Amino acid sequence: MRRVPFTAGEKEMLWVALDRHRDAVVWKLRGLGDDDLRRRMVPSGTSLLGMVKHLAAVEYGWFSETFGRETEQLPFDENDPDADLRVEPDESTADILAFYERARAASDQVIDDLDLDATGTTPRGDEPSLRWVLIHMVEETCRHAGHVDIVRELIDGVAGDHAEDGDLPEDGDRPDVGDRPDVDTSNQAGKGTAG
Repeated sequence: MRRVPFTAGEKEMLWVALDRHRDAVVWKLRGLGDDDLRRRMVPSGTSLLGMVKHLAAVEYGWFSETFGRETEQLPFDENDPDADLRVEPDESTADILAFYERARAASDQVIDDLDLDATGTTPRGDEPSLRWVLIHMVEETCRHAGHVDIVRELIDGVAGDHAEDGDLPEDGDRPDVGDRPDVDTSNQAGKGTAG
């Protein structure tokens, strides 16, 4: 995982910052089975896989739609504001990770093709620059990377924010957060549910 260079062009710094946190999100899924990836750990119903689906959808929206590029069908629904965060039973982990990978590749192509001052048009009619979209997506991805970190810790006690902090444990080596006397697990809403 690359670090943001201390001295580089603005575009490179923003792009590396985005990519670094994209990688952290995917890295935090390592070592978990499908049930844990779908497990909703907080009252909002947030799951690790749902956050990856959301990040894929918003990357396609902000980079591809805003700058007139093609996208695939996005999971947004005017009548269901959480549709892009919900993992449907027919969606596999591999499907969602591939969706994120395609969204990242499409976004990277936009970033590579355009200058930071290039502007696009959102579905709402706003006209942001590529610079603004990059800053927004760094914020969005960092925010959700933090959520991913917390949800992962709630699932199995594993914490850390980037791969260079150390490898995630293999499945059999995960600490059981329920065995830690300093952790209150009585309020883990949705523990054990999948969806």
